[in-house]
Amino acid sequence: MYAVLSVSVIDKTEAFMGRIVVEGPLAPFTDGLRRYLAGRGYALDTVRDHVHLLADLSGWLSARDMAAADLTERTAEEFLLARRAVGRRIGVSERALAPTLRYLRSVQAAPQPPARVPATFEEVLLAQYRRHLEGERGLSEGTIKHYLRCARVFLGWLPGSKRAGPLAGLSAGRVTGYVMEWARHREGLPPDMVTLPALRSFLRFLHVAGHVADLLVGAVPAGRAHPGRLGVPRAASGEGIRAVLASCDRDSAAGRRDYAIMLSLTRLALRGGEVARLELDDVGWRAGHVSIRGKGGRVDVLPLPGDVGQAWADYLLHSRPKTVSTTLFVTMVAPFGALATSSVTQVLARACARAGVARFGPHRIRHAVACGLLNSGASMEEIGQLLRHAHERTTAIYAKVDQARLAELARPCPQGAAR
Repeated sequence: MYAVLSVSVIDKTEAFMGRIVVEGPLAPFTDGLRRYLAGRGYALDTVRDHVHLLADLSGWLSARDMAAADLTERTAEEFLLARRAVGRRIGVSERALAPTLRYLRSVQAAPQPPARVPATFEEVLLAQYRRHLEGERGLSEGTIKHYLRCARVFLGWLPGSKRAGPLAGLSAGRVTGYVMEWARHREGLPPDMVTLPALRSFLRFLHVAGHVADLLVGAVPAGRAHPGRLGVPRAASGEGIRAVLASCDRDSAAGRRDYAIMLSLTRLALRGGEVARLELDDVGWRAGHVSIRGKGGRVDVLPLPGDVGQAWADYLLHSRPKTVSTTLFVTMVAPFGALATSSVTQVLARACARAGVARFGPHRIRHAVACGLLNSGASMEEIGQLLRHAHERTTAIYAKVDQARLAELARPCPQGAAR
């Protein structure tokens, strides 16, 4: 019920807009635009401004004997130029016209902008690599962006000629040379856990796709391992976690949302992206459980702690903006939509600043939860289940707190196998 925009809001919007008359080819889309904008949380004044702009655009099209189907990107640019030419100061930018164009395109009234065709060899190659990551690897959008960025930097470093492209003469020596230069530039900086795995992935793709004859993955040095493989991951302190929770102003809309987000991190040990991906339908209020969409498309059903459920309900009933978005947590500024993973991290960062504690992220809260369970006597299997690790070796890093726990991960040796 929280995802549906209330009828009263739409009625108020239509009553407020009633005196604006739109004539011309876009007139049939006036009510739809009002509802579209209201459903995304735009203020009434802002909706009115966009309807005025629609009226001007429709009149401009009519004067030129043009229909909605003629509203291409070029036509939109000409309309904005015409407004600027007569001294208009409002509604003269692409950004101002963008919501109206998005709506008209969504109802197929205006044509979609042409798909951008990769113009260079590098762009074509990276487009192929993206399809490989999406289709064959099934990686998340965030990981794909990181891998593409690393591949783009690598291609930019290669000296290839304009005629032969950057892959001409690509060898194990060049790959190793790139890694060595990369390592020199990163000296003294925090560990980079993305570049080397991304480079291996890209080199593997180049070979499989037939762009290079040799598989050059082995030319990438092992490099520094993930810190968690060398020692127990750094965990946020209990005092720090309590301080950031206490820093939320639960009498304000943003404070209730931020408190609900951080309680989700601390009680359910969720990753930042998992919090951002929570949907309203993921919550089983009567059954007391929640479905979590994790890495690699994995879905786990977890019990919903009472305090987390209460915080979510408080946010939904009193603070969540009315919007058509179906995600549990949404932005606090219109157009109200789903949070990005980085937004969850920023919510936590701002709380750390308010509380006056050293900044930490969602993963350090996960580590704190795991260490707390370990100290309470939980088994490695129980910790792995809560953190939803796909492999036992991932949970094994916590066993370093107590070497005796490592035995729990050892599989029984079949009788007669050891001779």
